[in-house]
Amino acid sequence: MLKLKIRSVAVWLAITSLAAVSGSGARGRTGQDDVRSNPVPPATKLEPIEPFDWRTASPESQGMSSMKLAALKDDLARRNTRAFLVVRNDNIVYEWYADDQSPTKLQGTASLAKAIVGGLSLAVAMTDGKIALDDPASRYAPEWRNDPRKAKITIRHLGSHTSGLEDAEADRLPHEQLTGWKGDFWKRLDPPNDPFTIARDKTPVLFDPGAKLQYSNPGIAMLTYCVTAAIKDTPHHDIRTLLRERVMRPIGAPDEEWSAGYGKTFTVNGLDLVGAWGGGSFTPRATARIGRLALRNGDWDGQRILSQKAVKLVTQDAGLPGNCGMGWWTNAAGRYAKLPKDAVWGAGAGDQVLLVIPSLNLIMARNGQTLVTPEELRQLKPRDVFEEFHDPRSRILFEPLVEAIIKPPYPPSPVIKGISWAPRETIIQKARGSDNWPLTWGEDDNLYAAYGDGNGFEPFTPEKLSMGFAKIGGAPNNFSGVNIRTATGETKGDGEAGKKASGMLMVDGALYLWARNAGNSQLAWSTDHGRTWTWSDWKFTTSFGSPTFLNFGKNYAGARDGYVYVYSSDADSAYVAADRFVLARAPKSRLKERAAYEFFVKQDAKNNPVWTKDIGKRGAVFTHPGNCYRSGVSYNAALKRYLWSQTLPKSKDSRGPRFQGGFGVYDAPEPWGPWTTVYFTEEWDVGPGETSSFPQKWMSADGCVLHLVFSGADCFSVRQANLTLSTAEKVAHPIRERD
Repeated sequence: MLKLKIRSVAVWLAITSLAAVSGSGARGRTGQDDVRSNPVPPATKLEPIEPFDWRTASPESQGMSSMKLAALKDDLARRNTRAFLVVRNDNIVYEWYADDQSPTKLQGTASLAKAIVGGLSLAVAMTDGKIALDDPASRYAPEWRNDPRKAKITIRHLGSHTSGLEDAEADRLPHEQLTGWKGDFWKRLDPPNDPFTIARDKTPVLFDPGAKLQYSNPGIAMLTYCVTAAIKDTPHHDIRTLLRERVMRPIGAPDEEWSAGYGKTFTVNGLDLVGAWGGGSFTPRATARIGRLALRNGDWDGQRILSQKAVKLVTQDAGLPGNCGMGWWTNAAGRYAKLPKDAVWGAGAGDQVLLVIPSLNLIMARNGQTLVTPEELRQLKPRDVFEEFHDPRSRILFEPLVEAIIKPPYPPSPVIKGISWAPRETIIQKARGSDNWPLTWGEDDNLYAAYGDGNGFEPFTPEKLSMGFAKIGGAPNNFSGVNIRTATGETKGDGEAGKKASGMLMVDGALYLWARNAGNSQLAWSTDHGRTWTWSDWKFTTSFGSPTFLNFGKNYAGARDGYVYVYSSDADSAYVAADRFVLARAPKSRLKERAAYEFFVKQDAKNNPVWTKDIGKRGAVFTHPGNCYRSGVSYNAALKRYLWSQTLPKSKDSRGPRFQGGFGVYDAPEPWGPWTTVYFTEEWDVGPGETSSFPQKWMSADGCVLHLVFSGADCFSVRQANLTLSTAEKVAHPIRERD
């Protein structure tokens, strides 16, 4: 985090609130939206001690799909994109530049400047209590006081393109072909033919302020005029200097990475005026820093750069037609259903774009030429600025970006905020060449496991087994495994050709296992720690193709009740991904009896489980269409949460999830739910294995340090996980180093 110190603090003078003229046509506002009553000290200078800089991370580590981002980049590259930058959770997850571009090359803003120069400078002035949205513009431009329409224009109208001021555009003509006052506006001549004087004195008003949306470059010129008039007696009396000293330097944007106002200053009526309707140049990373400041509502790692209220008033819906902010555009009306309603953006010609979505902690900057292809442009018959510009931006850029966010099937956990995984280099892998590894905690304090299609721990078995057994002793960072040889339990046959264990459990000193690939699954048990096994004379022939047990503590200590719980994908085969998981239970004393089993149907109105003896009436205990595959479930006694680790079936590696893929970790207060998401990724930094689980033996006393056992890389793989709780600060447990 960035640490800042105050170098010098000017005296904070109390600023008296001024009377306001209420803006016409505004929706849903109760009085003046004013920050004057509590301004932030305006002259606080900040010096970074440890300057913030972007971290880089894989998209998957931040819940985004690298494949989808790459596909979006490829499409953008075909659409004349020069720069594409995506930031999530303060991490750059994707950054791409065309061959002649780089992170330090300035990109023209066009009208993106309306947001990141015009809107931003307004936010500074509002933070200082110098101006408010419902101030009449005539307070700062007295020439308008006697004009019946212009006298009604407020700051809110100017920033939201609802002032009624005509735009300096005509028939999509290039600016150099425009004539009259419109042509002169773009020439940036010296006063009195400068764009500010033209906006103030020559631009006609087409309708009563607040009546409708009318995009207006002169309107933004007048917004900047008013802001400059409001700050004229301050140490930073033009918006370029204001932004440099109050925003850009404090947030760590180097002077050489941005410019504003076409590099020109116009002096009109003693005001040093800098254009904010266009004419800026920013590197994508400098633009993204402004996005971060907006996302954090003016906070920069604990230092208040802008008031929260000012940022919200500038970036969010102003309550007028078009739902604009002050130079910003918003999705407040939900026009774009695939975007969250808190999405806001600045945009300019050629689709120079800064998108900020606070609810997703997502920032995106894009620069280049127009996204719409000539053929698409010919097909467009736009009726307004949204149909012409923003609808294509949403379709081509915004929506694919949001769709690249990996969406878990259930909402976030209310108890566990997240998981921090130990570095991949610290993963311990043994029993190379063997997979599966369902586990249980025996009464002798060993973990008992079964492996598949391998030779177990060293010394390896002479022959490859479809199903073999082992016991594991020791701590998670210093364990050893011993193979258990058994003539009645071991099977042979690769893949589907041989039985394989999908669940292990010890109850009252007896080991139980579920074997898949048994048409559909079959139960076996051992009373001598796995040396001999007895097989049931019945099978699940409907569903339960890959059953696994819910594990509690040592020898089933701390179990919820007298039942044993069994989960499975709702498929006849362990090799078919289902749309849902199902749940069965039986009294622990009657596990061997098929008639003792009952099946979860649903939760009733009071969240109590409903059970049935009829397997045909079974219901879903967990739903994730096409992704219910293999899994492991255990109880975290300290947190009183059930943890369910589920492997996703898809993999880019022909060998499957053992070598590449994703998985999810879900939690619930009861064995039947309701389930919430602790962790979800479509691509972990290592293969998550065919199955995985958190053995209770290797959980810390407070439940916050776990160890995932998974069959990644075709091994008995162990990786430490630290949980961050939602109700407290993260419990400090050092990530272990390999011994």
